[in-house]
Amino acid sequence: MPYDFESPVNRRNTNSVKWDVKPNELPLSIADMDFRTAPEIVSAIQTRAETGIFGYEEVPQAYFEAVANWYRDQHDWQPKTDWMLFATGVVPTISSAVRRLSQIGDNVLIQSPVYNIFYNSILNNGRHVLSSDLVYTDGTYTVDWADLETKMADPLTSLMIFCNPHNPTGHIWETTELERIGALATKYHVVVIADEIHGDVTDTGYQYVPFASVNDVNAQNSVTCVSPSKTFNVAAMHVATVIVPNPELRAIVNRGLNTDELAETNPFAVPASVAAYTLGAQWVTELRQVITAHKQQLTAFMAANLPQVHVITGHATYLMWLDVSAVTTDAAALTAFLREKTGLIVADGNAYGPNGKLFIRISVACPTAELTDGLNRLKQGIDAYHD
Repeated sequence: MPYDFESPVNRRNTNSVKWDVKPNELPLSIADMDFRTAPEIVSAIQTRAETGIFGYEEVPQAYFEAVANWYRDQHDWQPKTDWMLFATGVVPTISSAVRRLSQIGDNVLIQSPVYNIFYNSILNNGRHVLSSDLVYTDGTYTVDWADLETKMADPLTSLMIFCNPHNPTGHIWETTELERIGALATKYHVVVIADEIHGDVTDTGYQYVPFASVNDVNAQNSVTCVSPSKTFNVAAMHVATVIVPNPELRAIVNRGLNTDELAETNPFAVPASVAAYTLGAQWVTELRQVITAHKQQLTAFMAANLPQVHVITGHATYLMWLDVSAVTTDAAALTAFLREKTGLIVADGNAYGPNGKLFIRISVACPTAELTDGLNRLKQGIDAYHD
C-alpha cells in the first residue's frame, strides 16, 4: 500500500476530544480515526494556508461538482448539483431540519439502537423520540415492519431520522428495505432525513445504497446528509453537503440552514473537500482494506479468546457492535470497569437506546498495534469482571 495506516500518531495534548484521557488510557470509543488523512488533503490545506488571507468565502460550483462526481463514481448515483446545499456539519443540519420540518410536540421516528446524537437533535428541539426498535434475533437485526408502519401512521409522526448505513450495528440496508421504508414514509407523509455520513466506509466487496438513489419516491421525500468527515478523518473541517431533490423541501431546509447560520464555509473546508472527492479514491480503497482486516482480526480474537462475547456482523462503518449479554447485565458497569481496570475506553451501548444495554461499541480505525493492545486489554478486563 502506498499510504501509511500503521505509523502511530501521538494525539495526546493536541486538544483532541478522543485523546483527552489519562496517560495509561486507550480510547477506542469515539468515531474518530487514528489515521492521518490522505496526504492530498494535507497538501490542499497547506496550499490554501500559504495565501495568508482567511476572509469571508463562498462555496464554488467546483465543490458541488466534486461531490456529485464522487457519488457517481463511488456509489452509482448522480445527484444533481442543483439539489445540493452546503452546511457546516451533518448533526447541525439534522437539528436544523428537525426544527423546520416538524413542530414542537411532534414525534420523530428512529430505529434503536442508533447513533446517540439523534436523541439530542430531537429532544433538545422539543420533539418526542419515537423508536421502532430493530429486532435482535440470533445475532442479527431486522426491522419490525408492522411496528414501523404503526408508528409512521401516528398523526404526530412527521419525521424519520434514518441512519444509512446503520450506526452502531454496521448494517448495510438492502435496496428492498430502502424501497419499503420510502414507500411507508411517503404513504404517511413522514419526511426522511437520511444520515449517510458512514456510507463510504464499507468492507471490501460491499457497497451501501444511498436512500434517495433507489427511486423517485424516496428522492422526493428525503433530505440526505453526507460529508467527508468520517471517510477522511476531517471532522474538524466542519463541512457537509445536504442533498434535497424536492425543490419545496430544499427551500425549507435551505431557509433553516441560513437562519441558523450553518451555511458559511471556512477557508479550509472547500479545498480539503474538493481534494478528498477528486483525489482521495485510492486512499479510501486502502482504508477499506485496512478496516476490513481489522474487523477480521477482532472477530478472530473474540472467537479464540472471548467466545462469550458475540460479534455482530456488519459490513459498514469502522465501528463494531459487541453483544456482552453473557458477561454483564448492564454495559455501563462493564465499560466503567474496563476503563478503571485496564485503561481501555469503549462506548457503552446504553447511549444508543434502552435496547443497547447489553452491548458495547468499539472502533477498529487505528494502527494494528493499537487495536491489538485494545483487544488484549479487553480480554484482561472481561476475564477479571464479575457482574
